[in-house]
Amino acid sequence: MNLRSMLLLMLFAGPSLSADITAEKLDSVLRLACSGKTICDYQMQPGEVPEGVAAAFAHGAHLHPIYSPSGKLVTGNHQADHPWQRGVWIGWTKTEFGDSHPDFWNMGKDGKIAAEVRFEKLVQLTESGFISQHVFLDHRHSPDEKVLNETWEVSVSQKTLDGTLTNIIDLTSTQTCAGEKPLKLPKYHYGGLGVRGSSLWNAIDAVTMLTSEGYDRKAGDNTKAKWVHLGGEVDGTSTGIAVLIHPSNFRFPQPLRLNPKNPQLCVAPSQDGDWAIEPGKPYVSKYRLLVFDGKPDAKWIEAQWQSYSQNP
Repeated sequence: MNLRSMLLLMLFAGPSLSADITAEKLDSVLRLACSGKTICDYQMQPGEVPEGVAAAFAHGAHLHPIYSPSGKLVTGNHQADHPWQRGVWIGWTKTEFGDSHPDFWNMGKDGKIAAEVRFEKLVQLTESGFISQHVFLDHRHSPDEKVLNETWEVSVSQKTLDGTLTNIIDLTSTQTCAGEKPLKLPKYHYGGLGVRGSSLWNAIDAVTMLTSEGYDRKAGDNTKAKWVHLGGEVDGTSTGIAVLIHPSNFRFPQPLRLNPKNPQLCVAPSQDGDWAIEPGKPYVSKYRLLVFDGKPDAKWIEAQWQSYSQNP
């Protein structure tokens, strides 16, 4: 980390990062690395979008790029088929908020930003990551109406887990109503935690998916799981990302949307029916992302989930 970045971060950082984890603020990005190798970037403010993608799709409040221990890129961002998908993010699709229906997933799809998940501030650095705040805004009102406040707590590490070198990203999201109105979430097949895989996996046969129940991409869609793996080849090497779902999460084991055409998945609690995030009742969801090289081993991933599930 350069001196300027260190000074900027010290203004609000609180506790310093652990010795092997570093953070570098690069304009609108917070880069988290282990021993000099990037684990992931946290995109705060909207960044650049690829050529040919409208500026309306540029949004922050997500993780991208995410790398394996050998430096293989496992996430995609603003791809032409679904330009609103961005690395790892959280958003709700079908909603009811008073007389409005803000869509916090397909942001920019209608050619304008009718609803938005916006980065608000970086609260502090922790020993292994950061705490930040987002706000869910409904732009259909004037002035914009705050719908949800969200806190992200993210920690990263690199460890050898039962013989496999793994980049670990722990993400806890806490969402609270910004006012006295609930955010109603009718039954819908996606919306929640989203993961977009590498652009090298855009071809239908270039990506594989595996769930804790042993299902592949086709059979696993609209099923429930404790974990799900998304992967493929990068530079001739198998690599991928496993999403471990904490048992304290709402409607655990949680429903999945496994996209049949694109390398994208969603952990989607709204599949199970209508529900709501209500005033005074925080909605907390916890996930652990395991990024590793090699083909997925169901027994190994299950063992890691068992370990994760025992954490409070």
